[in-house]
Amino acid sequence: ITGINGEYELAVPSGSTLVFSSIGYSSQEIAASEAGDVAMRTDVTNLDEVVVTGLATSVKRSNLANSVESISSENLTGIPNQSTLDGSLSGKFLGADIRANSGAPGGGISMRLRGVTSIFGDKPPLFIVDGVYVDNSTTSLGNNIVSEAAGGGAPSTNQDDATNRIADIDPEDIESIEILKGASAAAIYGSRAAGGVVIITTKRGKSGKAQTSFSQTIGLRSPTKLLGLRDWDESEVQAIGGASAVTTFNNGGFRDYEAEVFDHVRVSRTSRLSVSGGDQKTDFFFGLTVKDEPGLVKNTGYAKESVRLNVGHKFNDWIDIYVTNNYINSQTDKGFFNNGNQNRTVGYALAFTYPWQDLSPVNGVYPAAPAGSNVLETNAVTTNREEVNRYIGGLTTNVKLLTRDDNQLKLVLQGGVDQFTLRTTSIFPGTISYFRPASSLGGAAISGSTVNKNYNMTASLVHSYFLDNGLSFTTQAGYFLQNFDKNTVITTATGLNGSQTNLGQSANVGVQQIITPQEDQGLSLKHI
Repeated sequence: ITGINGEYELAVPSGSTLVFSSIGYSSQEIAASEAGDVAMRTDVTNLDEVVVTGLATSVKRSNLANSVESISSENLTGIPNQSTLDGSLSGKFLGADIRANSGAPGGGISMRLRGVTSIFGDKPPLFIVDGVYVDNSTTSLGNNIVSEAAGGGAPSTNQDDATNRIADIDPEDIESIEILKGASAAAIYGSRAAGGVVIITTKRGKSGKAQTSFSQTIGLRSPTKLLGLRDWDESEVQAIGGASAVTTFNNGGFRDYEAEVFDHVRVSRTSRLSVSGGDQKTDFFFGLTVKDEPGLVKNTGYAKESVRLNVGHKFNDWIDIYVTNNYINSQTDKGFFNNGNQNRTVGYALAFTYPWQDLSPVNGVYPAAPAGSNVLETNAVTTNREEVNRYIGGLTTNVKLLTRDDNQLKLVLQGGVDQFTLRTTSIFPGTISYFRPASSLGGAAISGSTVNKNYNMTASLVHSYFLDNGLSFTTQAGYFLQNFDKNTVITTATGLNGSQTNLGQSANVGVQQIITPQEDQGLSLKHI
């Protein structure tokens, strides 16, 4: 690794040959006595490109059994700035189906590699960030009791307005991404990698003076295109709405509720501060990102603060250590969208809302819509919020046990922890129009709590043997331990007491708990 301006200094035995390599360029072998400024040549085929597979060693692309895509930091971020990592990946590589579960701010995005699908559940790829196996499972919010989105169908979390947790990772912190799309990735990572593997490497400092940068991105968000009102004629209005609707039509009183809900201009802000640097022994990278993105719809929005500190230190010629730390705090107000079988979510209710209807409140009371729900009321009085606190930390240590001219033996130790707390709050007051009848639920208050703790440890011995003709052999043997523990509790209260939304002030309370513990252990052996 050269300095920031490309300078380098090496102490090598007389007669040595230096190999210069960089991702995207062809490797060059130059005698040490002739080395100096080296001009790298672009590698069109990239067959010699070094690919990070997540193991203790890297592999040349030409020797890799998996189909791999690589994404650099330059291609991942830009203007407009994406809210989440999964959104930033959309359209960046082939063989992936990436789509939003809903249009809500910070909403979940489903990611499928190589056509892997499932009717009854999720088949997302395995995400590994700096050697840490991070959780990306979707978590039910419990809103199905109101939307009945999964009524009569598979109780998939995707139908319950759920989000996935890879959205917490800040794209601005990422240096590169390797995506292993082949099914053979499961041979390395086990059954969790059946849907592919996404290996994320975050930024680290480089030797040289400390570099500080600050950026402020301000953007305007507005709908790209709205459907608008259809071309009504008097006979159509008469047949559906009757005489009063015709009067409204003739007086030019039709209302475009789609525009009232979505046609707004919002100002989003992203502030980014980064500091990086290092010397011959220590390097560091600090990154701070603050996002504030109001949603187009009233009472929706996404806010996040992410802090990262990566530090590497070389103690001597035979041992070094690299530590990564990332803390994320986010809050999402998602509104009430996505699928529904009672026309209570905004998208479905709009399909049954006619422009001659007056849905505005009178003395603070919203009128009931003839079918489904009053979209203005839904946006004004319902709450659908997520709050996340998350820490992801990793450690990698390289210990050179043996170093000779023709062979080398090193011990690589890796460990990581991923811990987050997800709090969800959904409130549908008893005063909302579709809960006013005595036969209804009488309002619903839903409180969810998810505590997730993952940790993984790997110990690998790597032996490399070099022949005089330029061939080399690498053998790796290792042991790994992975522990996953996720505990979700969802409490649902119905029959709310007047304006009270406290769970204890309801007529009925139900509790659902889902515990998913898993521990994996294994041995690995690789020879190249």
